[in-house]
Amino acid sequence: MQPPEGLDIFLDGLGWGNAVITPVAGDASFRRYFRAERRDGRRAIIMDAPPPHEDPRPFINLAKYLIQLGLRAPAIWGQDLERGILLLEDFGDMQMRMYLDENPQEERDIYRQAIGALIQLSDKPPAPVPPYDMDAYMREVRLLTEWYMPAMNLPFDEAEYEELWKSALVALAQEKRKVTVLRDYHSENIMLLDNARKGAGQGIIDFQDALVGHPAYDLVSILQDARRDVSPELEREMLEYYQDQTGAGADFEYHYALLGAQRNTKIIGIFTRLWKRDGKARYLDFLPRMWGLLERDLEHSGLTEIKYWFDHNIPSQIRHSRPEGAPPA
Repeated sequence: MQPPEGLDIFLDGLGWGNAVITPVAGDASFRRYFRAERRDGRRAIIMDAPPPHEDPRPFINLAKYLIQLGLRAPAIWGQDLERGILLLEDFGDMQMRMYLDENPQEERDIYRQAIGALIQLSDKPPAPVPPYDMDAYMREVRLLTEWYMPAMNLPFDEAEYEELWKSALVALAQEKRKVTVLRDYHSENIMLLDNARKGAGQGIIDFQDALVGHPAYDLVSILQDARRDVSPELEREMLEYYQDQTGAGADFEYHYALLGAQRNTKIIGIFTRLWKRDGKARYLDFLPRMWGLLERDLEHSGLTEIKYWFDHNIPSQIRHSRPEGAPPA
């Protein structure tokens, strides 16, 4: 993975010209990441977000917003918006998921810290970002019918699917409390800093797609994690902790299940697309977990009609098989 063009000049201007550059594992976007390490041992992260595919300005704006609230987002040490290059504070490599794999006895405390950040966001004015509206919800649930259904050779009634989701999602408009929804708040986007593993804080990354929306969304994101199993008992405890601390309303648990169904439906579509379009077959390995989470959400009494659609259009034996042409698990 070659560093972006013009990086040497960019780093020279910031006093990082002699840094050693090494690649860092990225995400599922066009963004790439590198680590810069100077001779004095100081380290930074380089984000390469090349236009027109990427725009680093939402990341910059959200980082400043979160830092102003007292949350740990990476400080921006330099930027070249024309090339889409940022120099960022380095939070290290210890993801929440990795740390808990090694230290499962700390699971409850680490999750309480992560939920604490969402509680902190819950009573603050939302960031100046677009709304998580019906159009956005519907674009996302269509990812299932645009990618997963064709990959599995499954026929379906598109109009019926659309109407079911629209009828259900309108309930979210009744929620008056709106918050900044980070959208990818999960165990691989929460970094445990060297001085933060015992309760002093956690670093948040990958929040550039934030919208203003329902407070339950990021709870779903972390408690129904695509990359890590969270027990139903821990999920219940953390959900009640959030509700107790924020005074969430009577419909909150229904909205949580509805957003869980919406998000998990979207992710099944996205992970299929990452295989089919982008050649990233490893994301198919997450589908059994996603189906298990979606099935749990659909057990809520308010989601009976959507559950009926899934049961009749995607039978259980299909859900637990891989698409034709996919490599073996």
